[in-house]
Formats: sequence, structure tokens, C-alpha cells
Amino acid sequence: MLDPETVRRRLAAQAPKHLSQHGLRPAAVLLPLFARDGEDWVLFTRRTEKLNHHSGEISFPGGAWQVEDAGPQATALRETEEEMGIAARDVEVLGRLDDCISIHGYHVVPFVGTFPAPYPYRIDHNEVAEVIELPLARLLDPAIYHEEDWRHQGRVFPVGFFTVGRHQVWGLTAEILRQFLQRVFSI
Repeated sequence: MLDPETVRRRLAAQAPKHLSQHGLRPAAVLLPLFARDGEDWVLFTRRTEKLNHHSGEISFPGGAWQVEDAGPQATALRETEEEMGIAARDVEVLGRLDDCISIHGYHVVPFVGTFPAPYPYRIDHNEVAEVIELPLARLLDPAIYHEEDWRHQGRVFPVGFFTVGRHQVWGLTAEILRQFLQRVFSI
């Protein structure tokens, strides 16, 4: 099982890259980890089809910054509580990863945190269509990862994909997950 202090130390060993927010809407997400039966897991959500951006996609809990948020970490924790019912006080934030830019014009700051399990989720069904819990050991298997070149606004970008059973984690969520795995496990 992952030791939270080891994760904290490995994330802190490399300063996260900060990107300019100029012209972008600020947002934050939480890569939530939990332990169950001696095994580490990662929590994802499948977004509902009625959302404006990334509908139906697998993502981490998170969303846009709001005026009442003290900063990006507060945004990630507030959104996690709104979407999943995981109280901010129950999340131990272990660190952050590099800023990311979404194709929809969001400047995203990803955080990594743990929460106790089992947890009595209170799901916002307007935002979350499905709760997806994937074993971390499975996500470390290089056979489930691949990249494709995608064209967007006249440019070609590599897009990562993790395929676990019927679940496909791709795009920005895959980029954040891959960065976490590289920093913590040196893969």
C-alpha cells in the first residue's frame, strides 16, 4: 500500500509547473486515492451526458473556480464535495501536479489526495453518471496505456488513453494520471 508521506515526498521532489492563466478560466481537480482491503484505488467519475463540457467522459472530481474559493486547492476540494459528497475535512491533500490547459479554455490545477474508505458517497446525479473505482496496480500496467495523435484547431497533439476493462480514461484526465504515475512510481 502507498504510504501518504512517500507520495507527499515524491510529489514535492519536483516543483509543479505553473502556467499563465491569461485568457483561461481557472479550474482544479482532485486525483483521489483510497485504500481498500490492503490495496490502493483511484476514484474517477463518469460525467453525465447533460453537461456542457466533456459530457459522458471519465474524469476526476473537480471543476471551475468560484469567487468564494480561497484558491485552486479549495476549488478541487469544494468540487469533490459537491460531486461525490466527500467532505473537504476528510481529504488529506498530498501535493499537486503540473498545471494543464483543457481544450475548452480551462487552466486546470491538479491535486492528489487521500480519503478514508469505505466512504458514504453522496453523489450529485446531475453531474456524475457513474462512480468508477480502479485499482492503482492495474493503472500501473504499461499494456493498458497508449497514445494517439489527434488534430485540434489545425494542430496535432498526442492524446493518452488508459483502457481498463470497459473503462477508457483519456485526454486531460489521462495526462494527469500519467503525470502522477511518473512522479510517484517513476514509470
